[in-house]
Amino acid sequence: MRPLVADDAEEIGGHRLLARLGAGGMGVVYLARTPGGRLVALKTIRAEHAADPAFRVRFRREVNAVRGLREAHGPGARWVVPVLAADPEAREPWLTTEFVPGPSLVEAVEAVEAVEPVEPVEPVEAVELVKADEMHGGFGALPPKAVRALGSRLADALAAVHDAGLVHRDVKPANVLLALDGPRLIDFGIAHASGATALTAPDAVVGTPGFLAPEQAQARAGAVGPPSDVFSLGGVLAYAASARRPFGTGLAAGVLFRTVHEAPDLTRVPAELRPVIAACLAKDPAERPTAQQLARALRDPRVPLGQDGDDWLPPALLRAVATRSAQALDIPTPRRAPRPPATREAPAAPAPVPQEASRNAPAPSRRRVLLLAGAAASVLATGGGITAYRAATGNGGAGSGAGLPVHTLGFQADLSGAGETDGVAQERGARLAVQAHNARPGITFRLALEPADDRGDPARAEQAARRLIDAGASAVLGLATPAAAVAAAPHYQDARTAMVLISADGAELTARDERLTTLCVTRAPESYLVLPLASYLTAERPVDRTAVIDDRAAGGTGAALAARLDRTPPNEGATGVHPVAADSDDFVPAVRAALTADAQAVVLTSTSPERAARCARALADADFTGPRLGTWHLMRPAFLEQAGAAAEGWLFGTPFTDPASVAAGFRTAHREAYGTAPARWSPEAYDAVGLVARALEELGAGSDVDPGAVAQRLFSVSYDGLAKPLRFTGDGTRTLEQRTGYFLFQARDGAFRFLGRSDELG
Repeated sequence: MRPLVADDAEEIGGHRLLARLGAGGMGVVYLARTPGGRLVALKTIRAEHAADPAFRVRFRREVNAVRGLREAHGPGARWVVPVLAADPEAREPWLTTEFVPGPSLVEAVEAVEAVEPVEPVEPVEAVELVKADEMHGGFGALPPKAVRALGSRLADALAAVHDAGLVHRDVKPANVLLALDGPRLIDFGIAHASGATALTAPDAVVGTPGFLAPEQAQARAGAVGPPSDVFSLGGVLAYAASARRPFGTGLAAGVLFRTVHEAPDLTRVPAELRPVIAACLAKDPAERPTAQQLARALRDPRVPLGQDGDDWLPPALLRAVATRSAQALDIPTPRRAPRPPATREAPAAPAPVPQEASRNAPAPSRRRVLLLAGAAASVLATGGGITAYRAATGNGGAGSGAGLPVHTLGFQADLSGAGETDGVAQERGARLAVQAHNARPGITFRLALEPADDRGDPARAEQAARRLIDAGASAVLGLATPAAAVAAAPHYQDARTAMVLISADGAELTARDERLTTLCVTRAPESYLVLPLASYLTAERPVDRTAVIDDRAAGGTGAALAARLDRTPPNEGATGVHPVAADSDDFVPAVRAALTADAQAVVLTSTSPERAARCARALADADFTGPRLGTWHLMRPAFLEQAGAAAEGWLFGTPFTDPASVAAGFRTAHREAYGTAPARWSPEAYDAVGLVARALEELGAGSDVDPGAVAQRLFSVSYDGLAKPLRFTGDGTRTLEQRTGYFLFQARDGAFRFLGRSDELG
């Protein structure tokens, strides 16, 4: 890293600049910190490039296109570096990505000094990159197991890119970073949307010689597509497996000629990998595997999927990656230095050109590319395209709290596993709340959010808990997976650190240990989901006879709901319970028994949307039109699709609000930051941050607030949130006031429509 120079801004888009990571004719890459405290790589585009209307159109188009990757799911989403924010309309457009402190594949394979660069062809941008501490030479070719892990994950990443309608177009070793848990694909600087009109000249060669496909080498822009990326990945894997570039080095013209007309040099590639890599490097795009096929072919059959993460690289290289990551995260105090003199390889950027003049300016001359020497620098080397999987804060919220104490809030959740959807939604809500707090006038402290992805795995949850405790978190939010919460709870209890559950109700935790004094649950408990249903059948649609279709496949959750309705019938009427065996799919007998008893309303205890759909059809076939109710577990597309017209009118009690019905400002901020509307549990996460901030305010929020004091104060404060008021009973049970914690939705016109908070209906 290098210090900022005299004319660098203090901040851009609310991001505080810390140091320079790299610079070139296209712009400057900075290490920056978001308003929420997260480290990012921020790339600015020089005004003279932005003045070109075609360039700005391309930048704007690609920003919009890759935002679709933010909603990507599946195995590849986590291996692409997330974009956190962008402003294509600024005078000098900018974008940020996640800061990845690991080394590049180039550094891992060979000594930096030994790399023989290839002369680029236009319009590849030359960039001077800041060299981090060297790794004292490379480690040579990777073993086949490591190449398989590297290749399968990068292929998964490309599959996610291609599914989003994008083509990367510059897959090369320098654009692959090595992190402890796997590789990251970076720098979509020349990516474009599939089918989009290329904004480069029709005869321009775009990419990096030696790793671009023959159709790119021949400047056949219309032929460039997903197979081109697969060819490039084949070159990367050949390089990783042999420490040799498959089409050699030297002048670009020679490398391009060999790419088009000669076979790749795979003599040093291990025999077990040679066939699949050779298939990727086929001259004809139609003969190459797809990214999905390549991922399947590379997965090591000896290693179960998902169990090769901790030792995917050789031990010596893993230690080097860990050391480099630690060094890169030793963040410098921002300081200024005179601008370094221009060098022959990376000339100083030209002065800004007036807009009209820049439109007619000639294309830049060829310059030699300095290969990546620091992983941090390679986060955003060139160009205007970007990629995303999960996002952090947007813009704004900058300067009101400069110089104030900063309190770190941990956020621990499954951010890349089976529970990723809820985890990412909550992280986004929490980040927006941190940003909003830091932007408020008159604050006495700032907040920072430190995420930890436990993937819902107990072992990882313990590791995450120890890391957040060591980081001095004032409180930790999230912990949506019961198994992860159970594993982490003893660590937070011993450290007296509050663990604030947002979407989990904590029942499994309290069942194991009622003495968890640091456990704070901000959602209404699952065991009282009867309240919104009974309230509706008492105040909204009063009934005297309620039938409970008790789906025994729902286990304890369904049994508890049936028991509560049986003990306390809605509207002080009568309740009949009609069971359906767990191994039976036939709901007709239970429905027939309920209607024979003259039921006026039916409550289903099922947690399966598919089984609920069978019950709905049985009720429709029996011409029952009274109230039909269930719980939030049924609110899945499968229920609407399989029940069809029989789903119309069903009601559902939930412990979460409708994200589309909360304050307009929150919805707007979320869309601006992430390019999409907020998802389920996002407002609740926003409110959980507000509750912790309120506790910190009441404690005076000095720089040395004890986490134990925060944990205790949470239960004596209240916070009127976006979703609901957060107030805890004063009876010593530390439970949330239940009457305000439940909501009702209704199936109407093929969607789940929000009715409102259950205590406010009527």
